[in-house]
Amino acid sequence: MTQQPSRFKFASAPDSWGVLDYPGPSWEQSYQKMLDEMVVAGYTGTELGPYGFYPTDPQVLEPELTQRKLKLLGSFVPAVLSDPASTKVVVEHIRKVGGLLAALGAPFLVLADAQSDARDRIAGRVPADGSKGWNAEQWKQVGRVVAEAAKVTQDFGLDLVFHPHISTYVETAAETEQFFDVTSATGIGLCLDTGHCAYAGDDSAEEAEKYRDILRFVHIKHVNETVIAEVRRTEMNFEQAIEANAFTIIGQGSIDFPQFFRVLKKNGYSGWMVVEQDVKFGATILPPVESIAASLRYLEQVVGGLDD
Repeated sequence: MTQQPSRFKFASAPDSWGVLDYPGPSWEQSYQKMLDEMVVAGYTGTELGPYGFYPTDPQVLEPELTQRKLKLLGSFVPAVLSDPASTKVVVEHIRKVGGLLAALGAPFLVLADAQSDARDRIAGRVPADGSKGWNAEQWKQVGRVVAEAAKVTQDFGLDLVFHPHISTYVETAAETEQFFDVTSATGIGLCLDTGHCAYAGDDSAEEAEKYRDILRFVHIKHVNETVIAEVRRTEMNFEQAIEANAFTIIGQGSIDFPQFFRVLKKNGYSGWMVVEQDVKFGATILPPVESIAASLRYLEQVVGGLDD
């Protein structure tokens, strides 16, 4: 196994194998084989992925992780944050997944707005004037649901972080800023996804600097800017962009990762990062184990050069 630098720890996640948020053919993969491939590639942690893909009984999942020396990092929880009914839905989901995460010592719960058809049609092309965003009352509802989510997350000893996400109502840097203005009293942190940030047309190093005081978790993705340009030109939706290989092996895209990691180091960030590559199940250019291994090799070169 590759020796990882102590400042940054790298985990993987099921989405690099094309696992979708809902049951289907991608869920028929062997999760044990997936965990084995993470270890072979050099990773020491994993996210849960969509609830139900990995075993939900901690007595089943814990030995699978322990024998491979893999740390469980957290779970991704999408919700329609602007819907008044979402408060109850979010709280119930957190209670369901929170018990599993707490039992296995996972530190994070990653909240995001749910993807929607309206925003999917303009993914990566959101108007800067806010005309396609939430109104004032919807933003108030977002504040309410995040406050309730923060309370129940604390009950499980989890750190609640928010993930700005493509095809949602918090995609761009401007929308992210408004989100944290609305929710500042809740103590929620930022989970910065470098690929989604670039897809939205923003700079991940700048966002890491802006939110240095609340940046508590990082998802590492890389985008192919040539494909992204075609996505914007032809108005592809997010799923079509994934099928067109908008996301690539870390180090083979347009993001300046050396600069990104210099910012993290300067600001004292340390801890876990989840390395991901959104792919279509069964249609990857390389087997996922090869892609994630290549991504990790590149990242280790980058962080290894920080002290040069």
